[in-house]
Amino acid sequence: MLDLMLRAVLIGIGATALLDLWAQLLRRGFGLPAPNWAMTGRWFGHLARGRARHESIAASEPVANELAIGWIAHYLVGILFALALLAIWGPGWAARPTLAPALIVGWVTVGCGWFILQPGMGAGVASSKRPYANRVRALNIAGHTVFGLGLYASALLIQ
Repeated sequence: MLDLMLRAVLIGIGATALLDLWAQLLRRGFGLPAPNWAMTGRWFGHLARGRARHESIAASEPVANELAIGWIAHYLVGILFALALLAIWGPGWAARPTLAPALIVGWVTVGCGWFILQPGMGAGVASSKRPYANRVRALNIAGHTVFGLGLYASALLIQ
């Protein structure tokens, strides 16, 4: 069990770090804004107080240490997704990683953003209330594809 947890932590951190590198590439190469983890931290901070839905997370009351909370939550969620991968495909997957399960998990996790986080932050389902919603959706899919590739690559590195 401890080995499984350690693998989930390492794979999740590696995949999330690759996603962060991807965001920096998009920011520097194409001028796209990087994710604002403070707003995610604000959402998680309010969630801990029992509030999951906001008209606009930016207009909601700030939470102490929201940027740190956002970054920690970002990496913890990545670890949880890696743990889900290992729980579904078994610890044998980490010993002999294959690409398809990692990509499936990456793509399925898009739904967490589209149906939980974005509506909760006031952006609507799949960012439907935001301008350029289709661009946001495409970037979500691309980012979660990179995350899936990161799950696979990280498992290969630690195998």
